[in-house]
Amino acid sequence: MKSLLLAACAALAIGSGATAQTRPPAAIFTDPPADALNPARSEVLHIPSGGVQINGLAYLAAGAGPHPTAVILHGLPGNEKNLDLAQAVRRAGWNAITFNYRGSWGSPGSFSFAGNLDDAKAVLAYLRDPATAKRLRIDPRRIVIMGHSMGGWVTSQVAASDDGLLGAALISAADMGDRAGAPKAQLVAVAADNMEALAGVTAESMADQMTTLGAYTFAAAAPGLAKKPLLVLTSDDGLAPQAEKLFMDVKQRGGRAAIVHARTDHGWNTARIRLETEILNWLATLPK
Repeated sequence: MKSLLLAACAALAIGSGATAQTRPPAAIFTDPPADALNPARSEVLHIPSGGVQINGLAYLAAGAGPHPTAVILHGLPGNEKNLDLAQAVRRAGWNAITFNYRGSWGSPGSFSFAGNLDDAKAVLAYLRDPATAKRLRIDPRRIVIMGHSMGGWVTSQVAASDDGLLGAALISAADMGDRAGAPKAQLVAVAADNMEALAGVTAESMADQMTTLGAYTFAAAAPGLAKKPLLVLTSDDGLAPQAEKLFMDVKQRGGRAAIVHARTDHGWNTARIRLETEILNWLATLPK
């Protein structure tokens, strides 16, 4: 009976998210008032991770701060970086931090899935460093992490073990750990279609890496994710069942989770305003 009730609750949450759309927040279409002393600006970042310095960009909100900050992770290989979302987050008064994993899009080093997890942790450590936090006007007590596709998987694993985060959001997340047992040929095909702008890898080596990720699944992350606010956004890309299962697991553990489904593709190409609306409205619910 308990499982049936949980399933019913999930269906209600998913269904209502698919049809009920609220008015977009003003930050999506309105620039904030100018601040001559502390204007909005951007700053190139070089973040230490794995013996190299990966590339990042900080979209810094106007005002003296310190500001809450959202770290936005791209997927595999990261053609969609959700920079429009970063700009909307900044207009809402948050800093937004984007970065490229080692071996991707010009960041030095070799790409690896395990390295992606370490890179995300290194970015959080960098932002929490007192000198960095002061320079970028960051409130280290109010940092959220959100990721798209593979970046959603990275988010799930990193957020699960980081009790200092204010919350986590998954956007059309792909459970890379769940692919560990897939046939090698299938993994090679996935890698071959998603390796542009990646350094130090082949489709075969990426497939071999994926077979080692079995301990890093959504299921393994659920206990940790139940300890912080979680937003799960799904789309019509075939990945929704994995994310819905994670949502149910977190809710069953008493977690504060919300889920929304949009009838759009993996990149949310027909629902960018919807994506920004859901994210900004969720950020507004987080503790001050």
